[in-house]
Amino acid sequence: MGKIVSFSNQKGGVGKTTTCVNMAAYIASSGKKVLLLDIDPQGNATTGLGFSKSSLKKSVYNVLIDDEEKASDNILHTEVETLDLLPSNIDLAGAEVELVYKRNREKILKNKLAEVKNNYDYIFIDCPPSLGLLTINALAAADSVIIPIQSEYYALEGLSQLMNSITLVKQHLNSALDVDGVVLTMYDSRSLIAKQIAEEIRKFFTRRVFEIVVPRNVRLVEASSYGKPIMLHDPKCAGARAYKALTQEYLNRETKK
Repeated sequence: MGKIVSFSNQKGGVGKTTTCVNMAAYIASSGKKVLLLDIDPQGNATTGLGFSKSSLKKSVYNVLIDDEEKASDNILHTEVETLDLLPSNIDLAGAEVELVYKRNREKILKNKLAEVKNNYDYIFIDCPPSLGLLTINALAAADSVIIPIQSEYYALEGLSQLMNSITLVKQHLNSALDVDGVVLTMYDSRSLIAKQIAEEIRKFFTRRVFEIVVPRNVRLVEASSYGKPIMLHDPKCAGARAYKALTQEYLNRETKK
């Protein structure tokens, strides 16, 4: 049975999608089967894996809104052999309004994923940078959460709101939900502020913070624009080495549970 992990932070521009895409790719390259589910209307994970949002006739939107639509009928195969994608497109932008009128609306995604959960070792969900119904669906469906946080001055802004949302989901929708870890992204070792923020985050989350930090790296931005995970774009760059090591640290933690 696959483990479902939501990548969430309601603050945008924190490296959430980059972390989700690249960890998924490295886990898949280790021989495990991974499904990446893009529920962000911006669809950056979809384009980051080489698909054009505008050319997709169906997406996760159809799965969420249409009671008869199966997740398995909307899955795409990516360039990484054992990495699949359930894509986003622009239609998803209106999904939260439409979901309001549905019964059991917070658990629609969980119910739809039940059909494919056993086909994968991991299902990674790239959440929108908000705490609306799409993110609530992702948290209700997930076994755990990974929180990417950029190593910058406003990093902790809104973090208490995210943790409060996770607590509410645990209380009312998904008692098993846990925080797997916190990833420090866009880290600049030359910056005193970055070091101070990293210290604060490690104090706040203690052992949940991954030891490996992801540096600010232009190759990561390039890889996204070319529609490739960093392991296919420039596997020797600093960003690739960091995500490979981060993924290994994550898998090592998993084996100890």
